[in-house]
Amino acid sequence: MASHPDFDAFVATIARLRAPDGCPWDREQTHQSIAHNMIEEAYEAVDAIETGDARHLREELGDVLLQVVLQAQIAADAGEFTIDDVCRDINEKMVRRHPHVFGDATAETAKDTSEIWARVKMEERKAAQAAAAAQNAAEVSGDAVGVAAIPVGDASVLAGKPEGLLDGVPTSFPALMQAQKISRKVVAAGFEWPDEEGVWEKVAEEVEEFKNAAPEDAELEFGDVLFSVVNVARWRGIDAENALRATCVKFRRRWAFIEGAAWAQGKDAADLTVEEQEALWQEAKRREKK
Repeated sequence: MASHPDFDAFVATIARLRAPDGCPWDREQTHQSIAHNMIEEAYEAVDAIETGDARHLREELGDVLLQVVLQAQIAADAGEFTIDDVCRDINEKMVRRHPHVFGDATAETAKDTSEIWARVKMEERKAAQAAAAAQNAAEVSGDAVGVAAIPVGDASVLAGKPEGLLDGVPTSFPALMQAQKISRKVVAAGFEWPDEEGVWEKVAEEVEEFKNAAPEDAELEFGDVLFSVVNVARWRGIDAENALRATCVKFRRRWAFIEGAAWAQGKDAADLTVEEQEALWQEAKRREKK
């Protein structure tokens, strides 16, 4: 495999920017001060993927990499960890979660692979819980000693209590993404309907509760409707976040057609009647199918 001198050069550049005689702005940054940049750059990369713009994607992936390397350098400056630790941990995780490639397990389909991935993650979580319990016991006894090395994957840093099943789902995720990840995790623990029909029954139940909800409860009940529909998506193998994003793209495209038709008449879309807007909407749909 090829070496990656450009990556090493980039790491050195970021270290130079963070040096005492480097860039004042870069030196002032903390994990928290630039945390939002990670989310923004990731979304911009996803946008480039969805538009099929490879040149733009190349640029946006660079911006994502900047956030990774800069966060790692901030950590290195604080004596927390280095970019080498980050690379080593993710490499070990990928090897550990692909025993069908690097070990003795077998996987013939993508579904087989997903099941192996979920099983390994669950084993990692159990190892982390056991290690945390051992750490707690040592601290309580006043004789804290080093515990056996644990996978760094989802285990994170030992902290006072075992990691809960859903602790690893970031609250900063978009709500649909959170819902689907939460659903997948509890299913891996056995909390699942016996068939898809049961999921649809849950959707119907939540819709009925929303219809009859008091005004002060309506928002939460509507959230329950959305969460249950996300479970339908999971059963069908659909990514709910991607599905809604695709629908938003489709809606934008159709609305742009309506606006364009209105502008051609010297009008604004808001000046059209509902019937005219609906007719143009249907025309936009027909054109999509050609």
